Amino acid sequence: MDMDKEILLTSEGLKNIENELEEAKTVKRREVAERIKQALAFGDISENSEYDEAKNEQAWLEERISKLEAMLRNARVIDEDDISIETVNVGLKVVLEDLDYNEEIEYTIVGSAEADPCEGKISNESPVGKALIGKEIGEIVEVAVPDGVARYKVLSIKVNK
Repeated sequence: MDMDKEILLTSEGLKNIENELEEAKTVKRREVAERIKQALAFGDISENSEYDEAKNEQAWLEERISKLEAMLRNARVIDEDDISIETVNVGLKVVLEDLDYNEEIEYTIVGSAEADPCEGKISNESPVGKALIGKEIGEIVEVAVPDGVARYKVLSIKVNK
């Protein structure tokens, strides 16, 4: 992840990152420090898998904390009230018709830091997200996917509230 790249966030995404960072710095750091202390009580650390595991978790946690801090430093929060719903944009919910499977799909377009396809949140940098940005209701979008080309028709655009 480019640490100086602007990170687009919805206000919900900003809150989620702030909460995760707070928990990582307080609760999680204490838990890991306690595990390291307990592992050290077992004695010899040269063959102490509990100690190695706890130190690895500590390294991962510190890396995650610095990534979250970088995201917050470079965050630009999208003001949902200022977004036009004339065209698809970050922070908006879009309902599509999958023209190949004749079914409706609903996505919220978010910045890459918030993307969670399982929750229907797709990044503006993903192939589908990129293709949708700037499109109007009624437009058909074609997106190259691993097994060919997916075709979607934009049915509606609304504020994600």
